[in-house]
Amino acid sequence: MTITRLLGFGVGICAFFCLFYMSEPGFVFLLDHTNLLFHEAGHPVVGLLSNRLEPYGGTIGQLVFPCVLAVSFWRKAEPLGVACAAVWFSENLFNIARYMADARSMALPLVGGGDHDWNTILSSWNLLRFDARIAGGLRVCGWVGIAVACGWVVYLAWRTRREQEDAVGLTLEQRL
Repeated sequence: MTITRLLGFGVGICAFFCLFYMSEPGFVFLLDHTNLLFHEAGHPVVGLLSNRLEPYGGTIGQLVFPCVLAVSFWRKAEPLGVACAAVWFSENLFNIARYMADARSMALPLVGGGDHDWNTILSSWNLLRFDARIAGGLRVCGWVGIAVACGWVVYLAWRTRREQEDAVGLTLEQRL
């Protein structure tokens, strides 16, 4: 892990937090519009497999893409890419929590009208009255996910530096 890549990750995370805090709660404009595309694409894909699972398709769709990206970066041994994908996945949880907390009131505008996914899902599980509590837990999971991803990057940077120092130390000892 080079210092340039580490600085790039740090700048990217800072930019993300700036966007996050300047956006309306639970909706980062550029990122969540992208997530919305994946969400809407997930409905017909999952709907092809099962009408009963179709309401879950949107949430599955918006979570599967960061997971696929993380696996791709993992296979290429690019830990900063994995961390960025983990942050994206975790940020999705805020957006899902916003939608979930709206399950009873159904005040958020829906793309193309239709049913409110989380009203349908939570009603089917007889959990609609807990929409805000479950959403709150999901927000906590989002923060934990972001913290773990960033902490992992800090750990990897520390480990890389330590390995470099050990390699330099061995070289000096070999010279003596």
